[in-house]
Amino acid sequence: MFKKILIANRGEIACRVAATARRMAIRTVAVYSDADAHANHVRACDESVYLGGSAPKDSYLRWEKILEAAKATGAEAIHPGYGFLSENEEFAQACADAGLVFIGPPPSAIKDMGLKAESKQLMEKAGVPLVPGYHGADQNPALLQREADRIGYPVLIKASAGGGGKGMRAVDKSADFAAALASCQREAINSFGDDAVLIEKYVQRPRHIEIQVFGDTHGNCVYLFERDCSVQRRHQKVLEEAPAPGMTEAMRQEMGAAAVAAAKAVKYVGAGTVEFIVEQRDGGAMNFFFMEMNTRLQVEHPVTEAITGLDLVEWQLRVAFGEPLPLQQGELRIHGHAIEARICAENPDNNFLPATGSLHVYRKPQHTAFQRSRVRIDDGVREGGEISPFYDSMIAKLIVHGSTRAEALARLDAALAQVHIVGVSTNVQFLRGILATDSFANANLDTALIERERAVLFDREPLGLPLAAAASIARALLDERATNTGDPFSRRDGWRSLGVAQRIFSFEFRGAPQSATLRYLHDGALMLAVGDVSGLLEIGRLPDGQFEVSFNGARHTLDVYANEAVAHVFAAHGATKILAIDRLAHAGDTHAEGGRLTAPMPGKVVSFAVKSGDKVAKGQPLAVMEAMKMEHTIAAPADGTVEELLYAPGDQVTEGAELLRIATPAA
Repeated sequence: MFKKILIANRGEIACRVAATARRMAIRTVAVYSDADAHANHVRACDESVYLGGSAPKDSYLRWEKILEAAKATGAEAIHPGYGFLSENEEFAQACADAGLVFIGPPPSAIKDMGLKAESKQLMEKAGVPLVPGYHGADQNPALLQREADRIGYPVLIKASAGGGGKGMRAVDKSADFAAALASCQREAINSFGDDAVLIEKYVQRPRHIEIQVFGDTHGNCVYLFERDCSVQRRHQKVLEEAPAPGMTEAMRQEMGAAAVAAAKAVKYVGAGTVEFIVEQRDGGAMNFFFMEMNTRLQVEHPVTEAITGLDLVEWQLRVAFGEPLPLQQGELRIHGHAIEARICAENPDNNFLPATGSLHVYRKPQHTAFQRSRVRIDDGVREGGEISPFYDSMIAKLIVHGSTRAEALARLDAALAQVHIVGVSTNVQFLRGILATDSFANANLDTALIERERAVLFDREPLGLPLAAAASIARALLDERATNTGDPFSRRDGWRSLGVAQRIFSFEFRGAPQSATLRYLHDGALMLAVGDVSGLLEIGRLPDGQFEVSFNGARHTLDVYANEAVAHVFAAHGATKILAIDRLAHAGDTHAEGGRLTAPMPGKVVSFAVKSGDKVAKGQPLAVMEAMKMEHTIAAPADGTVEELLYAPGDQVTEGAELLRIATPAA
């Protein structure tokens, strides 16, 4: 077996590979950028090498520096993880030329499957079913428009060299095609250096089901069953599970055989995933079509590990070393059900806009690692660390395993309730909302699930103002008691010789001003009124730091974290936040933004759709920014006239930077 490998990646996947290598007594070398100088994956490895600047093009995509690092440290092989260079045939070939083992498929397989159009043609020859579409080399925009019109709308434009939902747009009508094509091509160039696209019929009520395949250098190839990845936002996966609900054994074998045929067609070696789009028909019938093959380990591989009890990274290392597959097809079995949730730094209520910042609080449920653990977390961050704008927005993957889907679902919700993150916006509560929908609970799955359940998924408030205010006040009162010096004139317990003392607390909750009145009764009791809800307030701090709050007829055990003036409240049934306002300090504040248009996150200006002097309408797209490897369209906040563009395409901007000014009509 290898004695030392270099991991050419970062974050949770680098930590994950390092853990298996350590268990196998293989030494590891990390590489890192400026932004990752103190990252977890650097600590997880035995030694590390600096690559360069924070942007991927200045560090993790500099494969010549990575090869130099491998040679300098004596590494025998390179594990690329996923993303970055994992599907770069030139890098795989350069590893071979340098006498290093690339822990992945041969360069020819990456090339054959890397371009979606060519791979579709190859699959057609191998007898793998395909979705109707255009996969040709002619990329003339007029021809692409005609082909889309011929196929019939809706269609899906996909970057030929793409993956991870980047360079992909669904188009509902011919009039929208040109703009969607241009956006796809820009994103494809930025992410993959290739703007070629293909066009396919957009399958109605589709499910996204993929098959994990594994090949070795001895001609063996198996499939390790399927994963359902249908729950997606912006064409990126949110929840993944294995096995796929409703899958019959006959269809599993048929899809598995097609996936193995696809892998053998390119002489595949190592871990790969054959992705299928599955059309659901009335009566429960399903047809499947080849979509693409990812020539690497997938983000969602832990659910396959959970139901098979196998370590796929160990399989990768053994196959790359030249060993045969540890098991053959007839020896593989499915045990129970597993679900993975991707915890991301983003704001679901604002079109999943990525978030950056410090992890002021990062608390996780009790968990173990690898294979069939009941609760598993794969991450590459720690409390106090930074979520930067340079890389993917995923913070962690939470994986659970149960004997049934219902058990796994309940376990996942309970585990998510124990994930406490303060400092950046996350999708944790959104994920819990998905689990609670009838669609997901009843396995009524397709890629439109989130849109279909929009009414119950977005702008949710699981705790409500009364409990949020009570929790914030409870923390403030208990903090005051904790800092009491014993001086009777410094006490803030509301004691009066005559009358009843009261305090007014001002808040901002879900963007609206609110207030609460706390009265100190003569017997020491507290009476709280929040809006039209009032009652006795009882509070206490438990030995483990949790808060016990009784108000409005219910007793709650809460975690309450203060981050500046914001109280972040976590309960078993959800979480929220509330801003405490100093009424004197804010007496003269105004919050009018006027005609300013600011960057919602750090990133790069891609383009402006307007110029100085143009009249614009509220909601009209004005600019496109790129952050965390995705494009984001920024719309006009009001009707008006563009006065000035303050940046140029290509400029890097900070969060809150004013991008352009709009003169708005006088009120």
